Amino acid sequence: MTDINLLVQEKTERLDRYLSSAIPDLSRSRVQQLIEQGHVQVNDQVCTSKKINLKVGDRICLEIPAVQPLALVAEDIPLDILYEDEQLLILNKPAGLVVHPAPGHADGTLVNALLAHCPNLPGIGGMQRPGIVHRLDKDTTGAIAIAKTDIAYQHLQAQLQAKTARREYLGVVYGAPKTESGTVDLPIGRHPQDRKKMAIVSIEEGGRSAITHWQVKERLGNYTLIHFQLETGRTHQIRVHSAKIGHPIVGDPVYGSGRSIGVNLPGQALHAWRLKLQHPISGDWVEVTAPLPQTFTKLLEVLRRR
Repeated sequence: MTDINLLVQEKTERLDRYLSSAIPDLSRSRVQQLIEQGHVQVNDQVCTSKKINLKVGDRICLEIPAVQPLALVAEDIPLDILYEDEQLLILNKPAGLVVHPAPGHADGTLVNALLAHCPNLPGIGGMQRPGIVHRLDKDTTGAIAIAKTDIAYQHLQAQLQAKTARREYLGVVYGAPKTESGTVDLPIGRHPQDRKKMAIVSIEEGGRSAITHWQVKERLGNYTLIHFQLETGRTHQIRVHSAKIGHPIVGDPVYGSGRSIGVNLPGQALHAWRLKLQHPISGDWVEVTAPLPQTFTKLLEVLRRR
């Protein structure tokens, strides 16, 4: 358990907004969760309302409970390795593989597979998500980098934050964009009504900056193959941004149109195609391209024939 004590120095706003700006390591949703669970005291009184307005001189005590480590089990799940050395591992993730354990997915995840492949991983980046620097949605396929040492973990995280690591995706969307390329710069946060979804949410309401660059790679009638480049890495970013501009990813069960396309897809037609990053020790650039999965190539063939 960690206690954080704060004294409100100037006229301010709601409790949850104050805490998330005063403690940048905590997301707004995490702050709200801690308030609801009774971990926040204002002037020595437990406060469970995130909406109360604070005054100058208010004393706040926030308790952050210790994370309960998951009992992670190594599982012998085959991995498609694109690059590996003693510092890092880059895999081609298949559709259907969840990256790390969570409620409802206690085992059979990429983390379980990694523990069998690299027994020294526990502890790297925390017991919850050993070695995982960035993530891919369960049904998004393609290149994902794993840190095998603490040095690599810190180095790769810094590259993602500084936006020097380059992540490129290929996706098939509904419709035909009017221009050949563009940028979507709209903040993303948890959907206000449906907590399992993300949505365009203003920064004031707790959204976080999200920037996606896109370029038409091939026009396929009423469908388009698009090359996406991420500048930020928010949850479901490409899927939310594509839907927002009126071109949802084909086969997306959450943000898509629900139209059948006549090809049996395991999920959204979105693939982490290319990953370029600096090696944590040598500083050399490592660039890996993940081959398209069979279902994605079949989808393209069917659309080309049409």
